Amino acid sequence: MLHYRLLISCLVLFLANHLSAADKLLDHFPEAASSGCMACHAEIELIREADSGMMQQIMEMGPSMGDPAGCVVCHNGDPTETKDKDKAHGGDDFYADPGSPWVNENTCGKCHEDQVRVQWQSLMMTEAGKIQGVCWAFGSLTGYNHKYGNYAVENPDDPSERLGTDAYRAYMERLTEMEPDVFVQKHEPLPEALKADELGRLKEDPTLAAFTYLREECQRCHHAVKGRQERGDYRGMGCSSCHAPYSNEGFYEGDDPSVPKDEPGHMLVHSIQGTREAKVTVHGETYSGIPVETCTTCHDRGKRIGVSFQGLMETPYHSPFQSDGTDQPALHTKHYLAMEQDIHYQKGMTCQDCHTSTGIHGDGFLAAANLAAVAIECSDCHGTPESYPWDLPLGFMDEFEMTQAVGSPRGTLNETLPHTRQGTNYDSKDGFLISARGNPYENVVRDGNEIIVHTAAGKDIRMKPLKTLIEEDEVSPRGVVAMKNVSKHMERLECYTCHSTWTPQCYGCHVKIDYSQKDKCPECSESQENFDWVAAGRRHADPKYAADPGETGYDTIIPGKISEQRSYLRWEEPMMGINGEGRVTPITPGCQPSVTIIGEDGEPIQVNHVYKTAPGLERGGDDGQLAIDMSPTQPHTTTKAARTCESCHASDKALGLGIGSTRPWNEDHTVDLETVDGKILPKKTQVQVTKVENLDHDWSVVVDEEGNQLATVGHHFKLSRAFNKEEMQHISRQGTCSACHQNIPKESLAVSLLHHVAEYTGQLPKTTDQHDSLVNKIVLSSAWAQVGGAFVFGMLTVGLIGRYGLHSST
Repeated sequence: MLHYRLLISCLVLFLANHLSAADKLLDHFPEAASSGCMACHAEIELIREADSGMMQQIMEMGPSMGDPAGCVVCHNGDPTETKDKDKAHGGDDFYADPGSPWVNENTCGKCHEDQVRVQWQSLMMTEAGKIQGVCWAFGSLTGYNHKYGNYAVENPDDPSERLGTDAYRAYMERLTEMEPDVFVQKHEPLPEALKADELGRLKEDPTLAAFTYLREECQRCHHAVKGRQERGDYRGMGCSSCHAPYSNEGFYEGDDPSVPKDEPGHMLVHSIQGTREAKVTVHGETYSGIPVETCTTCHDRGKRIGVSFQGLMETPYHSPFQSDGTDQPALHTKHYLAMEQDIHYQKGMTCQDCHTSTGIHGDGFLAAANLAAVAIECSDCHGTPESYPWDLPLGFMDEFEMTQAVGSPRGTLNETLPHTRQGTNYDSKDGFLISARGNPYENVVRDGNEIIVHTAAGKDIRMKPLKTLIEEDEVSPRGVVAMKNVSKHMERLECYTCHSTWTPQCYGCHVKIDYSQKDKCPECSESQENFDWVAAGRRHADPKYAADPGETGYDTIIPGKISEQRSYLRWEEPMMGINGEGRVTPITPGCQPSVTIIGEDGEPIQVNHVYKTAPGLERGGDDGQLAIDMSPTQPHTTTKAARTCESCHASDKALGLGIGSTRPWNEDHTVDLETVDGKILPKKTQVQVTKVENLDHDWSVVVDEEGNQLATVGHHFKLSRAFNKEEMQHISRQGTCSACHQNIPKESLAVSLLHHVAEYTGQLPKTTDQHDSLVNKIVLSSAWAQVGGAFVFGMLTVGLIGRYGLHSST
């Protein structure tokens, strides 16, 4: 019995040791033991699977560079050194993070030349949309033009250098002509923030604070920096931002004893994540693809699409409490409610299963806003009630015009783009589906009249297009009515306008930028300052700092400290407007700043100030428009069940008329002992809610009943706007209930009689379905009655003519 127990214990220990992490390099390549790197890293995990093409290439290149372990292929360094860490890591030429854009031309770019070449023009590097958005909120400093990027960058001279098919290139040339302020030819570098000796300029021009706000708060997510190292925000740089696995806590949990396991900021394991073929093993669990949580290290702010996709809604509350009684832990420095997850997430899809390589990595040309860079539409896979995806023309649902795209069917493609073939290659079957802009979906294929979505996580999801679902009666009557019977919906709406049942709505962004300096402010114990992320990125441009794996220790501190608060939060069904593609879309609070600026002497320069745009912009006339933006958005909260008809057609909020119920924001509100006619009695009292000077309506209002736009709506594209009066009248069905019920049950003898008969026979509708059925019967009965009446009248007329010989006289 003792021997039996000992055997079991040994077996358990063996399994625990061999299932704890990924396979080790030396397990598959014993010749690597002669590398000096293995003196410390003998337990390191394989960066890719042993039999993968990538691993085989590394192990072939390694010996030619003097390293049988292949480490120097990615990391550089001295593979002959076994004792001195500094010598082994090769000084300034050692790449601790080979994915960094400042060095990846020498690492990842050896094999992935195109992806590295286009990275500097990608939106994830330039962040030009965010920059223009903040400039807009501070008084439309650059107008509609997306003038600035984090770094100076230009388009290539040769249009053929754009990655994609010929059809895609032609399509993008057309969009560039239509939206030249977004598809710009170059970005100038973002201007510097004010230095300590320049703070006096704020009193003359408070808008200069915009560049402090951008550099300290908004620009920390771009790929050229490692970003804020907080719970949920740990990541690498450049390629490593997405392709290196980091947990929310940021700890290394592999087997290499030389990597500290008690300090955050390290990869979870030493492996690359990416396509279906790239397998990552953590504690015996193997996965493939890029987890959604990797994307949310950045996509948890702004439109919050990453966390929304996961079913997380930001909340100011720290409850419910943890099992030990402490607060809910901060994630991305926020706290969350658990909401309904996107249906694609529930089906096992991740971000990369929809978003294509050219949309994520870039195509080599500048696209300065999300809608400009994202090249996909819902109909690309789902089609419409009348058409399969391959029967739709290019540009469908991506028109950037007020009319629906027409043209010849886009068909399918038999091959993927050359620069993506290093990833997983799937059987094309009846062809790869084509995006609205003309590029193939490398993981989505046609199989007869069905579609197979090959997910990076390993699922093969077979789905029926919408046309098939309707033909096979698998769509609810309400869905058929909305999508087929009311054809205008498919002509003018984004699919997600109905199928996004919630979206985060953070109304009012109260931004305080405090420049108090202790040498100018006697009451201040310390100067207010913070980290400049753009300056930190530009520090890497110096060859001396190019190989740095992050920004720890960088002295890029600038004056000013940012804090933000909201007026209120909502998540219920969003309001609607028109997006840059000319389609009806959900709109949600974007950048809605009420700006407070504290000068270097600690005294306010501005308090709760809402800026206005330049005259003539956003239908604002000579006075300009309030620069608080409602942003057209794809909420990434798609559900199978759509929002109800009433939630759009009987809702002031949906039309953009606002939530209502708040008192005026441009008035002070004092709460104390007062008379019934509102006179405050005490002399020693203070304002409870201080006014926001320029805001004469609620944050949620974008248009009035006459169709006058009162705030900006998506200032990136020409067509984005609030509904006009004609559209609101067309959409609104307020009062449709009273149209029938003004005569029900007693105002008409006939109706009263029918009502009482129905009541006594138990036929009065008690549910929504019963009510809908009754209304349908009434409409049909009325229609047939009118047709029948016309028929009888016609027959009587014919009879009279025949009987009396009525005819015209000559």
